[in-house]
This record gives sequence, C-alpha cells and structure tokens, in this order.
Amino acid sequence: MSTTDWPLWEVFVRSRRGLAHTHAGSLHAPDAELALRNARDLYTRRSEGVSLWVVPSAAITASSPDEKDPFFGPAADKAYRHPTFYEIPEGVRHL
Repeated sequence: MSTTDWPLWEVFVRSRRGLAHTHAGSLHAPDAELALRNARDLYTRRSEGVSLWVVPSAAITASSPDEKDPFFGPAADKAYRHPTFYEIPEGVRHL
C-alpha cells in the first residue's frame, strides 16, 4: 500500500483549558495507531492537548448545510426548549 492509498483520518484535540474535543485537521495514515502518533506529532507540538481522537473520515456521517432548513426544521416548533420561558431567581449567578 502506497502513501497515496492510505485512508484519511480526522483529528480531534482536547486542549488543557477545554472540556470538549475540537476538530484540528486531517491526515493520512495506514492504521489508527499510526494516525494517533502522527496526530500527536502534527497537532500537539507545543503541548496544546491532553487528549486526541482520530476517526476515519469514511466513518463520519454528516448533515449537509444545503439541507439545513428541512433537516433542522422540526426543532423550530419547540420554542418551550428555549430559556426565555423561565425566570431566573435573583441571586443566581451561574446557571
């Protein structure tokens, strides 16, 4: 298998300050172990991360931005889910 045949991997990094992993970029690697090592070397050179995820790009299923309105439309009729219907008591600083 040549390097041009290697699968594409998406890399997600959790920073020291953050709680969630964020997409850092993509890379090609022959397997998950090498993808993880390459991601470490490429995306955390300055000790930016405490955790890495590598996911084969082929395993990701995503919605299309062009289908935004029909896909997310059913949520529009659930206004009760928005915090505008709740009163925040005085003295509550962090909700």
